[in-house]
Amino acid sequence: MKETPLSNCEKRFLLKAIEERKRLDGRECYDYRNLRISFGSDYGCCIVELGKTRILGQVSCELVTPKPNRATEGILFFNLELSPMASPAFEPGRQPELLVKLNRLLERCLRNSKCIDTESLCVVAGEKVWQIRVDLHVLNHNGNLIDAASIAAIVALCHFRRPDVSVQGEEVTLYTPEERDPVPLSIHHMPICVSFAFFQQGTFLLVDPSEQEERVMDGLLVIAMNKHREICTIQSSGGIMLLKDQVLRCSKITGVKVAEITALIQKALENDQKVRKEGGKCGFAESVPNQRITAFKIEQAPVDTKDVQEQAEEIIAKAFPPSEVMATPVLWTSGTAQIGEGLENSWGDFEGSEREEEEDEIAQDEPITVEDQNLETGDASVRTRNQKDETIVLSDSEEEDVVILEPEVTNKNRTETSPKQDTISKKTGGKKKKKRATK
Repeated sequence: MKETPLSNCEKRFLLKAIEERKRLDGRECYDYRNLRISFGSDYGCCIVELGKTRILGQVSCELVTPKPNRATEGILFFNLELSPMASPAFEPGRQPELLVKLNRLLERCLRNSKCIDTESLCVVAGEKVWQIRVDLHVLNHNGNLIDAASIAAIVALCHFRRPDVSVQGEEVTLYTPEERDPVPLSIHHMPICVSFAFFQQGTFLLVDPSEQEERVMDGLLVIAMNKHREICTIQSSGGIMLLKDQVLRCSKITGVKVAEITALIQKALENDQKVRKEGGKCGFAESVPNQRITAFKIEQAPVDTKDVQEQAEEIIAKAFPPSEVMATPVLWTSGTAQIGEGLENSWGDFEGSEREEEEDEIAQDEPITVEDQNLETGDASVRTRNQKDETIVLSDSEEEDVVILEPEVTNKNRTETSPKQDTISKKTGGKKKKKRATK
């Protein structure tokens, strides 16, 4: 996946902001982004964060045979990797031109400047020397990779400890960290790169350009310098011609920035060494800020209970006293009472309702005569005649009346069905009597 180019509108917007001395992240033209250094649990492992640009540095060592032309010097090797995780512009399995340029610049800045005493890495001349390998992994790319890479490389080298060795005749003994304390590298100075981006053929100048600013810049100037104001290397890229005054101006700015960064690196190394001596926890996990949800945490506030009794007495004194007049009870029926205003009590009607239910049961047990049957049939005929005139309304109560609609009965049918009804009444009357006798 290739890097998506900026549109013309975005380019004009960025260039217009630079002309007005404004940057997207709110910095001034000569300001650096925030620099943060954290160390791993092992020696020689660190992460450098320059703004959102993040690089992991790891130093390792091994005993190898020296080069024939430099039999008494150790070997210093640098390896920078650009993974697709850092930016979608980096393709796996390919070495872009940026990677080659960064590796060469690191070698000139750190190895050719003799910042590390390579002769101290010799164990046996012509046979055994230490090979120091510096691996740099770009975790996130947000501009100015060369400055972040140079800082990560020098910090990892300063933090690294190699195993101690002893030579007895031709025998070389390598000691573990438990047997002997590891030995730090001999470092003479700390060269650090500072990048300057130029716009509109050198008219405008920015320090520590971001990724978007690098896309619209016309040229780049990189100056590597130590805190003694000694220039280790200088490189200019892009099709611009710089004047002598511009280069001198950039070198003065570099001296100030390098002094600040060097002081920050030394302070970080001292703090890490102090923590390790005291036996404290160290590593990347300890350097990550501990972000926890504290929404359910309640801070205990102290409660003053000195004047609680006095305040309670004041509140009671100011309150309205209760009324001394009590309401007289109202006696509705025997065994009940009511105080105050409310609904009437219906408990007294309970005995009357029981009596009515007993009378209904007695009436149901009595025999049905022929006269009663005739009255019932007469009532049924009246109901059928008034069926058309009256409207039947069914209530919503649980006990609903069931109404049976019957057709009109003529007098002939009524006279014919009367003897049958008499026989039915006699039969039903006999059955009722038998039931009562059984009871």
